[in-house]
Amino acid sequence: MTTAQYSDLLDASVYITGGGSGIGAAITEGFVAQGARVAFIGRSDASAFCAELEEKYGNRPFFIQGDITDTAALKISMTQAADAHGPITTLINNAANDKRHTTGEVTPEFWDCMIEVNLKAYFFACQIVLPQMRQAGFGSIINFSSISYMMGNAGYPIYTACNSAINGLSRSLAREYGPNKIRVNALAPGWVLTQKQKDLWVTEEGLAAHIARQCLKETLEPEDILGGCLFLASQSSKMMTGQALVIDGGVVTTG
Repeated sequence: MTTAQYSDLLDASVYITGGGSGIGAAITEGFVAQGARVAFIGRSDASAFCAELEEKYGNRPFFIQGDITDTAALKISMTQAADAHGPITTLINNAANDKRHTTGEVTPEFWDCMIEVNLKAYFFACQIVLPQMRQAGFGSIINFSSISYMMGNAGYPIYTACNSAINGLSRSLAREYGPNKIRVNALAPGWVLTQKQKDLWVTEEGLAAHIARQCLKETLEPEDILGGCLFLASQSSKMMTGQALVIDGGVVTTG
């Protein structure tokens, strides 16, 4: 994993949702490698992953097993992270569920489930961390979106609705909390080939068609998203807020 080194991330208190697998695991490792004090929450046991990072970098992340849709548990986990590492100054809302569904099959229960993980948890993680960032005197929130809604993709309308809403949420929070030196940006990856994507959604034909739409004709790996996260967390982007950073190999255009 080759990235720039950001001196201001050394000992920074970082909290990541879904930091034990997929893109989240790459982000966790990347911040650990920077010397940051990383805490992350996930539903599956990540003790072995933490031990691996400790052996590799001498810097063990703090893993809290839990469900981000349980707002009370989320708040407790973020308090634990602050107690261990100091006030959280970087929040990365990464965890999401892109389960495929058609409009016709959506029930109110499924709607609520998708909204809870893909939008509600984002909002409350921000709400919980903002007092900590005000206490620290600064902060960076990175809310993961996706290019799926920009492409107008079918097959997961609640997921794309949440992707779009995350942009609106990020812009409003950026405006509200800018006077507190708290920056809020969205990060929209393209089709990143995590193990989950390979297991559930990737087909040879579908992947070929997507790469054909990219300017850069290579598949995106979880590590390709890390650099944008480090940049948005660091003071190198200290005057960047309310924006959406796209890392997709050149599928969609912004501006």
